[in-house]
Amino acid sequence: MALNATQLSSARCIPFHKTSNNRNVKLPEKSRLASTSYRSVSMMSRGCVAGGGGGGERLFAVGIMMKQLKQATTKLFRKQRSGRRVVLLTTKATNGSGQMLVVDALVDEQHNTEQGRRQQQQFVVSRGHPSPLGASPTDKGINFALFSEHATAVSLCLYLDAGITDQPTEVVVLDPEKNKTGNVWHLLVENLPWKGVLYGYLVDGPKGWEKGHRFDPTKVLLDPYAKLVEGRHIFGDAEHKLSGFLGTYDFFSEEFDWGEEYKLPSIAEKDQVIYEMNVRAFTADKSSEVESSAQGSYLGLIQKIPHLLELGITSVELLPVFEFDEFEFQRRPNPRDHMVNTWGYSTINFFAPMSRYASNGGGAVAASNELKQMVRALHNAGIEVILDVVYNHTNEGDDHFPYLTSFRGIDNLVYYMVDVNNYKQLSDYSGCGNTLNCNHPVVVQLILDSLHHWVTEYHVDGFRFDLASILCRGIDGAPLARPPVVRAIAQDPILERCKLIAEPWDCGGLYLVGKFPNWDRWAEWNGKYRDDVRRFIKGDTGMKGAFATRLSGSADLYQVNQRKPFHGINFVIAHDGFTLYDLVAYNSKHNEANGEGGQDGSNDNFSWNCGVEGETNEAAVNAIRERQVRNFQLALMLSQGTPMILMGDEYGHTRNGNNNSYGFDTDINHFQWSQLEEKRQSQFRFFAMTIKLRREHPLLGRQSFLTNADITWHEHNWDNPESRFLAFTLHEGSHSGCGDLFAAFNAHTYFVKAALPTPPPGRQWFRVVDTNLPSPDDFCDGGVPGVEKHYNVAPFSSILLHAKP
Repeated sequence: MALNATQLSSARCIPFHKTSNNRNVKLPEKSRLASTSYRSVSMMSRGCVAGGGGGGERLFAVGIMMKQLKQATTKLFRKQRSGRRVVLLTTKATNGSGQMLVVDALVDEQHNTEQGRRQQQQFVVSRGHPSPLGASPTDKGINFALFSEHATAVSLCLYLDAGITDQPTEVVVLDPEKNKTGNVWHLLVENLPWKGVLYGYLVDGPKGWEKGHRFDPTKVLLDPYAKLVEGRHIFGDAEHKLSGFLGTYDFFSEEFDWGEEYKLPSIAEKDQVIYEMNVRAFTADKSSEVESSAQGSYLGLIQKIPHLLELGITSVELLPVFEFDEFEFQRRPNPRDHMVNTWGYSTINFFAPMSRYASNGGGAVAASNELKQMVRALHNAGIEVILDVVYNHTNEGDDHFPYLTSFRGIDNLVYYMVDVNNYKQLSDYSGCGNTLNCNHPVVVQLILDSLHHWVTEYHVDGFRFDLASILCRGIDGAPLARPPVVRAIAQDPILERCKLIAEPWDCGGLYLVGKFPNWDRWAEWNGKYRDDVRRFIKGDTGMKGAFATRLSGSADLYQVNQRKPFHGINFVIAHDGFTLYDLVAYNSKHNEANGEGGQDGSNDNFSWNCGVEGETNEAAVNAIRERQVRNFQLALMLSQGTPMILMGDEYGHTRNGNNNSYGFDTDINHFQWSQLEEKRQSQFRFFAMTIKLRREHPLLGRQSFLTNADITWHEHNWDNPESRFLAFTLHEGSHSGCGDLFAAFNAHTYFVKAALPTPPPGRQWFRVVDTNLPSPDDFCDGGVPGVEKHYNVAPFSSILLHAKP
């Protein structure tokens, strides 16, 4: 937010060297304090607190006059008293006569009322410490530290009357001689409330566009290290669409209770089945039957964990839950100014959870608590939590239409890739106007600190890095063979237990599928799997060999050094692109509603509408579509590597052909629970059964790549580009007793009479899957016996047989 001259002059400015005046307060007697009930008293290590009475309870002030003190130390101890949180305030001081004064007082911690905030505007500022960055508690007050290499002036803006005015209550001017260590500006503010204060920075520095700086001393900027961010409280609240964002903190509340029986799921990578999902979209629709105050929230997701368990997935991969501005497209007239960002790939801050995912408009503190509740509930259900993180760009836009929020105004040359020789100085490898300078040492540390925060504070189990090839670019944008940030993440001890997943490409053409620097730790979204599987199953020529390679774990990409099949994340569908239903219902994207004339979104979808574009009542077309959906799901679950499915594909969610639906907070993106019920006994059942098979059968999800002893390809026609039929047997080998699996995929337009291999001695083939059959015969748990020596595989269908006694 910007401050004009009038607002700056009306705010109370405290330079470093001048402290507030203090009122004389009589010290209450120790015995009297110890026996009195307290309700609402401000805490201070120095300064004064006004007290009053009411409701039969007396309120006392604890204070020591600054004029009488030469030194004072304060220790706070949390205690429980009558079921309420109280503080034992022990103050030791020497007065002007050298006498030691000791005052103990039990003070109720509920001091963050409006009255309490107004009473605490007597501040003492001192030098502070350069570490840690951000706002942090000390025994004397709140320490603030901000990195800026190129800034020449920094002021801290404090807001104690949040929600009443957009003007800062205090503007504290930092002295560069006293409040700066190296490139870190810092100060300590005593007597601030421990919760409920909003803050930001005014930063000034060298002028001149040609130098790459973007300082604006009128803009209050968000602290990059703020652990909580306050903005509007309700997602999509158009009345406050232009509201700004400020940092806040909570050093007052009890630490979150994870529970005595709580433990991390610790799922082996080879056993993962990932479910990519959006927190808000999962329960935002009224069909979720979640109470309205919790729809689209962290708590709303908790209520739907039984669905995830019934589906059988092991891990949720959450679209971004870092703070973002859903109204960023509506801040100026443009072709997208009707859109609401619901995917969240436009980070404002890398430490703070999305505050508008709190229930009932609860704000930043509630969002933090409820996110922890969600993670705890998922972990208690045995489900891992992986965060989709966006360390490749921020919300601050490009040089033509900047959205000055934080990094740009604090130190543009450090935080972003900048080419001062170009008119458009911000490099754009993200497609979003700017590129984070990921391998600058300061940004490397920012990313590590952020990851550490999410692991230690929120207990998340891993990260999927959006456009991760940007992490492999140097300060000048050139690709690096051993990028420092990627190496640091791979070797970091705090992140040792975490899954690390790269989206190994960016919008600058750095395509690193199978080549992402990995230190045998990083997994990758396997974009070649998506493309090759789509093309074979829809019937493209010349794809059989590539399809076989993808089914067997993409050894051509990942069988290097100590990498394993599970380092390839197999997917047919992800959040960007067609849904699975749309993949079989549309030949072309239909993005007209996005406002860019259909120019946005990928044109390389490898989709097939099965005969009619979009919705149709033609039974034959719909039958093929249903088979194709099952074919894709079966292929995904049979493939070596880690499978990932998209939220909503289990019932056939459609976006009506839009393959870039990031800007719609509507049923285009919202999970449709009523449609799930309609498909519960058909498509959903098939998905759940194939996932169950994947997790239970030891021949699927292997630790190591397949050898010739593990698989037999029933194929002598590899070089025929017209061949669209593939069959193979997975042998039980050392997995004694589990039984061989035979699978066949037919992408021809005609039946193929497949000769079956002889089952092992004492076994016979049981039909488990035939995607040509209607539910429930499409998947028979336990299998159906009586399979003969041949199986007639229908057009555009697939089968799975199991050798059993």
